[in-house]
Amino acid sequence: MTDISAKALEAAIKKVKQLLPDATSKVETMVCDVSKEESVAAAVAHLDAWGGLDIIFNNAGIMHADDADAIATEEKIWELTQRINVKGVWYGCKHAVLSLRKHKKTKGSIINTASVVALVGSATPQLAYTASKGAVLAMTRELAIVHAREGFRFNSLCPAPLNTPLLQDWLGDDIPKRHRREVHFPTGRFGEAIEQAHAVLFLASDESSFVNGSDFVVDGGMSKAYVTPEGPATKAPVNFSKL
Repeated sequence: MTDISAKALEAAIKKVKQLLPDATSKVETMVCDVSKEESVAAAVAHLDAWGGLDIIFNNAGIMHADDADAIATEEKIWELTQRINVKGVWYGCKHAVLSLRKHKKTKGSIINTASVVALVGSATPQLAYTASKGAVLAMTRELAIVHAREGFRFNSLCPAPLNTPLLQDWLGDDIPKRHRREVHFPTGRFGEAIEQAHAVLFLASDESSFVNGSDFVVDGGMSKAYVTPEGPATKAPVNFSKL
């Protein structure tokens, strides 16, 4: 398990032990900055002692508070977002393949976090983030085809907005900003992280052995909903001026 923050890793291990107090499985952590290839390479190489990598979940990413539209987004925000969200995923994929080949594996599962906004666009301007997640989709599809004969599967996870501390802190007390997102959910709620985790476990397992190159959407139906300002509907057109 990796993260750029040692403090976050400590909290994650504490949570794992809390949820699975009787687990005998071994869990190791390592600080990793996915925007730096040498850091990703070191994290993957660390698994050589375990017999090499079998599964990787490239989940690190950011959505900067100053991410806006084509006019207002500063170049430094664009560059930072692409460096983490796109290059970080590329580095993870690259070194996963190198590890799988090094250890002569005949199968492997690479799961990359994209987003539902890469499929339908965002309700509010976040151009750098949306563009980065579209890149993840395209990259994952190509890698899935290129490496299929080696037995290496690549799939994208496409979550809807989730009820995480990061999102809730970002939305804060801004009721219109919150409503612009909540209004899109047929379920009337944000997704939960555990609901994404179950999808990742499926993609990582042999139960998904014929799932490759997919945009695995876990969004509570959001991307299929016909939305009005009052919420999902089946007949009324979308009033974009009020979203």
